[in-house]
Amino acid sequence: MKQPEFDFYDKTSLKSYNLDKTMRYQLNMLDTLDVFTRKHCENVAALTCRLCEYLRCNKGFTEYCTICAYLHDIGKLFIPPAILQKPSKLTNEEFEVMKTHTTLGYEMCMKDLKLRPYAAGPLYHHEALNGTGYPQGLTKKDIPYEGQIIRVADEYDAIVSKRQYKSHVGISDTLKILVEETKPSVTPDYSGTLNHLAKEAKLGKSNPIIVRTLFKVVIDDIGYEITCTQSYVDSLLEDIKRFKQIKKYKEKMEKAKKDKDKNYYLEGIKLLLKPEETIENIDQIDQLYQEYVEAYNTRKAIIDNLYKEIKNIKKLRV
Repeated sequence: MKQPEFDFYDKTSLKSYNLDKTMRYQLNMLDTLDVFTRKHCENVAALTCRLCEYLRCNKGFTEYCTICAYLHDIGKLFIPPAILQKPSKLTNEEFEVMKTHTTLGYEMCMKDLKLRPYAAGPLYHHEALNGTGYPQGLTKKDIPYEGQIIRVADEYDAIVSKRQYKSHVGISDTLKILVEETKPSVTPDYSGTLNHLAKEAKLGKSNPIIVRTLFKVVIDDIGYEITCTQSYVDSLLEDIKRFKQIKKYKEKMEKAKKDKDKNYYLEGIKLLLKPEETIENIDQIDQLYQEYVEAYNTRKAIIDNLYKEIKNIKKLRV
């Protein structure tokens, strides 16, 4: 009984743009990254592509933005593994080193003629609309649209990966965090280095339109997951009904006194068996029946919770 797996980042959108040829060189660059960072880059690119589609960006910009997203963390090639792969929280000093991946990635792209057009991905994906981001502390008017899109995709995947979601159940809690990113600071700091940001105090870190669009992407993903899970539940239910009938025939066969009747129920059982099942292992049906019922109940509960997630997401306000 194989359980279907759901992919948070379906690559169908990427394939529709025929990016395999376009990005062969860029993808080769990712091969030098550690497995976790490479997977993160792929996820962020897939989500960025889909965000661009839902934002109705043209094909050219979508391709460009997707490649920028693939390369957004390329600067982590130059971050010491002890910092990049540290499982616990980084110290202030270590975080300052980590932050340099933006400028290091930008410089790497600028030195390579094939990567230069996509240098915006590494440079801008940690900038914030209210000026509290890095490396330059830019505000909304100076942050390219591609940087704003990649920031949202990056934040989302970072949380999803950290929490190791197997399903979209509970995903509304992640989206709540991103909603908070769109809100202005409650008590903006007008002193010292942030004094020049007074007029940006009404802005949050992330673009609310892009975050709102992410909701649509996620809701559609949940709908797809419900469809996939429902198909699996339906197949389980068919087997459960089949096992019930086999058990019924088996009981009647054991109670039958005439060979004619015994053979009748035996033939009925054979018709219900799948190729990998035999009369010899029919005694395992009871065990399989319980396993399938348990799997059915588990998946049915997931579907119910997924519908609740959609309701929760629709209640969110950006």
